[in-house]
Amino acid sequence: MRIAFTGGSGKAGRHVIPYLQEQGHHVLNLDLQPLDLPGVDNLIVDLTDSGQVFNALSSYANFGELEPGTGMPKFDAVVHFAALARILIKPDNETFRTNTLSTYNVMEAAVKLGIPKVIFASSETTYGICFADGEVKPDFIPVDETHPTVPHDSYAMSKICNEACGRSFQARSNIDIYGLRINNVIEPQEYASDFPAYVTNPDLRRRNIFAYIDARDLGQMVQCCLTTDGLGYEVFNVSNDDLSVALSNDEVRKRYYDGVPVVRDMSGNETMYCNRKAKEMLGFAPQHSWRDVLTEV
Repeated sequence: MRIAFTGGSGKAGRHVIPYLQEQGHHVLNLDLQPLDLPGVDNLIVDLTDSGQVFNALSSYANFGELEPGTGMPKFDAVVHFAALARILIKPDNETFRTNTLSTYNVMEAAVKLGIPKVIFASSETTYGICFADGEVKPDFIPVDETHPTVPHDSYAMSKICNEACGRSFQARSNIDIYGLRINNVIEPQEYASDFPAYVTNPDLRRRNIFAYIDARDLGQMVQCCLTTDGLGYEVFNVSNDDLSVALSNDEVRKRYYDGVPVVRDMSGNETMYCNRKAKEMLGFAPQHSWRDVLTEV
């Protein structure tokens, strides 16, 4: 597939794009900074500028595409990961403006240009736990896509608005628009550098609902979305299968979620951030775990 990928130079994108290349896709990275990776084309784009987005999504990706003489090739899909990645990078109003306007522009251009699929990054933060003032516990566990999304911070608010835009653009166009509620993205080297602290102090993982997603498995999730057609508008939790701490599921529930309703049987090291919908509807099957690296735990 010919794919426009926004934000490919970021933490997640620089792992997802190589995965997509391995599946045979051609990727054009739309970002403010280029991704220095063989085979990846880059276009510097301000996604908050609608004109630049329309132009980028109807452009050549490289000089080689001029050779056939058959006109401008079309994109088969847009993967939209570009965003200010959390609160406290820029002022709250700028975080909200950047994330909502860029997403609106990408979806509008994709729909009006006839691109048949948009996959966009939403967030675990939509559940209102990650960036809460103080401790907020889930309404129930495991947290699945039916859990209320009532955040109090500008980043998560922007993601909720983006989901509303996705639903509305899909209703208008009938293309496929899939939103990924991505949990804390972990790069392979972070298992050795960061996870020993999580083993020692599980409190560090409370705001992430004791979950994570390996950046490589996130690539697989995007591939699953690219190869699954006809779902219309859907949102999916994206996480690995196991908890990000050395405690068992039962121990986490007793220590952190006393009194929180448990809506189904849970056991072992099962994640509190439910990924069953992605498994059942898309065939998502995470392959990586921090336990493969920290074998002494």
